[in-house]
Amino acid sequence: MPPQQAFAGLVVAAALAAASPTLHAQNRESGATVEEQFTLPVPAVEPLPRAFKTAEEHYNFLLERAHGGTKHTMQTIPVWDGLWGSGNNTMPSIFLEGGTLANAWRPGATKVKEGVLTPPYEKAFRERRAEIDKYGEQRYDRLTNCEYPGVPRWLWEPYIKEFVNMPNQSWLMNDMMNETRRVYIGKEHVNIEAKHSPLGDSIGFWVADKLVIWTKWVNPADYVRGMPLTSNQFEMVETWQERRNGDKRELVTQVTFYDPIGLVKPQSAVYVHESRPDLEEAGVRIRMWECTTSSNSYKDADGNTQFYLPGDPQYKDPRGFTDFPAIPGQSLNPIFDAEQQ
Repeated sequence: MPPQQAFAGLVVAAALAAASPTLHAQNRESGATVEEQFTLPVPAVEPLPRAFKTAEEHYNFLLERAHGGTKHTMQTIPVWDGLWGSGNNTMPSIFLEGGTLANAWRPGATKVKEGVLTPPYEKAFRERRAEIDKYGEQRYDRLTNCEYPGVPRWLWEPYIKEFVNMPNQSWLMNDMMNETRRVYIGKEHVNIEAKHSPLGDSIGFWVADKLVIWTKWVNPADYVRGMPLTSNQFEMVETWQERRNGDKRELVTQVTFYDPIGLVKPQSAVYVHESRPDLEEAGVRIRMWECTTSSNSYKDADGNTQFYLPGDPQYKDPRGFTDFPAIPGQSLNPIFDAEQQ
């Protein structure tokens, strides 16, 4: 497949994912359907060494047990090269009876677990699930308005990721919304702005080839479309480690969510990212997202997500626009324009 066609396919998938809660993964080289991808094997959630009340207590326990962690150099740091795509995860089972990625968005297929969320958050979640049962989808989602997905949702955005590890920082880069999480190795949390942010602040340390991360000061969002909201007190502790699954590379993330306002007690899940050499071969690369001036989505009077289409007066060309159309060389897509002439 030519790189242009591969990239175009990703763009179409992104548009469909924004419009439909059931399309959250890309077809793999094996030809697996979207539903089959939702049921791919996933490692078990690792039990915690003991119960922790806070993310800080959890992180400090692991740091002390690791005697401050492994001090890597550029020669010894684990290399997670290439492109990675989201695989399966166990997060829906935290909040839904028998919840999986395969059934979490099927109307009436699951019911909300009682006593996992605090009363106001459980009430809001039940209302969201009732909307899904009635309409077959969550009618409006923050992504269609160019809002940030939120940190727990970052773990399972359905597009591509890249990872760069260095002794003093790790960069966890997501194609969706230009989200790059910077993990400061061996550092303390710093917040000179005195505010929360979409990705919060992340610090970490290594235990051999395993990266441990603590994230805090995160803006409220949600775990993913159709799942519960998170509060502004949400924090999480993750461990990332590359493993082999046959001849395939996987990054396995064990994560514990802490949210004293939204959760009755901390909850744990496991996420998987899969190496995608097929996308590299097709020429796919992470590009800069910019959707506020080209988004054609809007919320109608009933609270549904709708889209302006070509021909509508409000439609915005997703290729972008220029303030100086009469001046030569002001097109934002010269390659596309040249091909059309």
